Amino acid sequence: MRERARRWVRRRVEAASARGESGMTAIEFVLLTPVLFFMIFATVQFALYFFADHVAQAAAQAGARKARATADENAGGWRGEARDVADAYIRQLGPQLVLDPEVRTIQPDPGTVGVEITARVPMVFPGLDFTVHAQSAGPVERFVEDNG
Repeated sequence: MRERARRWVRRRVEAASARGESGMTAIEFVLLTPVLFFMIFATVQFALYFFADHVAQAAAQAGARKARATADENAGGWRGEARDVADAYIRQLGPQLVLDPEVRTIQPDPGTVGVEITARVPMVFPGLDFTVHAQSAGPVERFVEDNG
């Protein structure tokens, strides 16, 4: 008799716990899905930002290399050439990832030239606005003949 009562109680407890958790999977799915989507979109946004930053930095370095190489022999034309090289890098590497790039040539010190780029990043989340900024500069390369 005691064994029969135990079995009856055990079945009732199992039935109650099964009934009490019915629908929990659906509730967990509804609560966790937005968090999962937010994490996925945040990861994509993070990747877009850092890729755009790398493209801008590569373009600034390429423009600065051109500026350093041509500034000594081409006093005024190096600015246009450096801008053209930086724009070509942006068009080649990430035209949809570096939006509205502003490419400027800089001359921080006498004998030093470079390129500075500021651009927007495409957004996954509406209402946010991220920008990337890259700058590269270096001394003007000069050819000096050896008289010795």
